Formats: sequence, C-alpha cells, structure tokens
Amino acid sequence: MITSMTGFGRGVCSSGGFQVTVELKTLNSRYLDISVRMPQSIQDKEVAIKEYIQSSLSRGKVVMNINIEKTGSRTAEISVNKELVRGYTDAISQLREAAGIDTPLQVSDILHFNNLFESKKEDEEELRVIWDCTIKALENALQTLNRMRQKEGSELKLDLVNQINGISEILNTVVEISEKRLPETRAKLHERIRKMVNEDTFDPERMEMEIALLVDKMDINEEVIRLQAHLKFFSEALDAKEPVGRRLNFLCQEINRELNTIGSKANDSKIAHHIVLGKEKLEQIREQVQNIE
Repeated sequence: MITSMTGFGRGVCSSGGFQVTVELKTLNSRYLDISVRMPQSIQDKEVAIKEYIQSSLSRGKVVMNINIEKTGSRTAEISVNKELVRGYTDAISQLREAAGIDTPLQVSDILHFNNLFESKKEDEEELRVIWDCTIKALENALQTLNRMRQKEGSELKLDLVNQINGISEILNTVVEISEKRLPETRAKLHERIRKMVNEDTFDPERMEMEIALLVDKMDINEEVIRLQAHLKFFSEALDAKEPVGRRLNFLCQEINRELNTIGSKANDSKIAHHIVLGKEKLEQIREQVQNIE
C-alpha cells in the first residue's frame, strides 16, 4: 500500500485526574527522524516512545508534542520553596545594608526571582497513570496519522499509475517510429557498404567495424526491453504492502537512464521529441516519489 510521508495525527486520553494530549506531524525525509517534546515528568520514557513510533513508521521526519494537564478533579499542589526565599531575603538585606537603603523589604521585591514556588512531584502511581494514558493517546494519534497518510498515498498512487502508463504509451510510439525507420536504416547501411567496396583501398575489417558501429547506434531494442521491465517493476511496486519509497526512487533513476540512452542512440528528431515528453512525465513522478514512505 502506497503511504505518504506527510500527515498529522492527534490523540487524547484522560484518566486518574490527568489528560494527556499527543500531536504528531510528519514530513518528508530520507530516513526516520523523530523529535519529541515532552514534560519533565516522563523524560525518562523518550527512548520507549521513539521505539513505539518506529514500530509504526519507517520513514519521515516526525515532530511529536506531548502535553499533560491536570483535570478539574485534581488541583495542582503548589508550595513555597522556603530555603530559596530565605536565601533571597538575606541577599537583599545585605544589599540594602551595603547601599544604605532604609526602605522596608516588600514581598514584591522577592517575587522578581524565579523558582520561589514548586509544584508537588507526581508519585509512582500517578506517573504510571500518566504513562499508560500517554501510550493510549499515542496509539490514537498514530491511527489518525496513518489514515491521513494512507488516504494521501492512494491519491499519489492514482497519479503515478497515470504517469507510468503515459511513459509506456510514449515508449510504444518510439518503437513504432523506430520500426518504420528500418528501410531507411538498411538503405544507409547499403550505401556505406557500397562506398567502401568501391574504394581503391578496400579494407574488409574496417567495413565490418563500420557496419557494427552503425547497427549498434541505430538499434534501441535492448534499451526498450530494459525500460519496459523497469516500468513493469514500478507498477508492481505500487501494489506492494511494504514501504516502497526507496525502491521507486531507484527505479526512477533506471528509467531516466534508459530514456537518455534511447534518445541519444535513435538519432531521430521525432523520437527525441517523444523522449522529452517521457522525461517530463518522469520528472513529475520523481517529485511524487519523494513524498512516499
């Protein structure tokens, strides 16, 4: 199944007074590149989260954001960091004394400092609830993401099938033109042979070499067969169940090579025109393939 590398998925799970929201965004990439932003409370689970994503995705740049909120049934427990407050108070008092300032110390003077308040850290049971909820939210996000990627992949497949069929039709036209040129090719070959035979310094070996070179330049049968095989493999890959983005990219290179060789060997303006049309379609295919997993 053709799957796009771009998509978005969101999953939400609520349990035990916590709500976990997971958002996934994927973009094109040659490899699987996962970037995770998460709260401090589950930082130690980053490797497990990446492994979980790797079991579902094989290519693409993945940007993941995890947000944890306490629901209405659970209020945040906040306390004052008394030691830090005392430290700041002593430092301000020493500063005031050194500067000769008699104005009384105000609470607002201390509130300018950071980390005066600290929230209660979750206990082991709460961390377990958060982690279980995170996994469920991640599952939902991956399901939504993959549905979007598969839907876009189906649209890409339709376009690729049309483009590949277009190149096949162009190749058939090139073969027809080449076959119609056979009488002309024979006439040129006979003329070259006649001239060489009538020369005073006739060289049989040179004649054989000239004939071989001319035939090789005009014969595109091998390239046509290889190109037909590449187009067939490309079409078959579009129906494969596993990710085929890299295989399709390689086949694009091979198709391009055969088109170039046919165009240069045929030495015909009509064939050259159709080869250009085929390469235009191939360029569109290449752009689409870059988005396939």
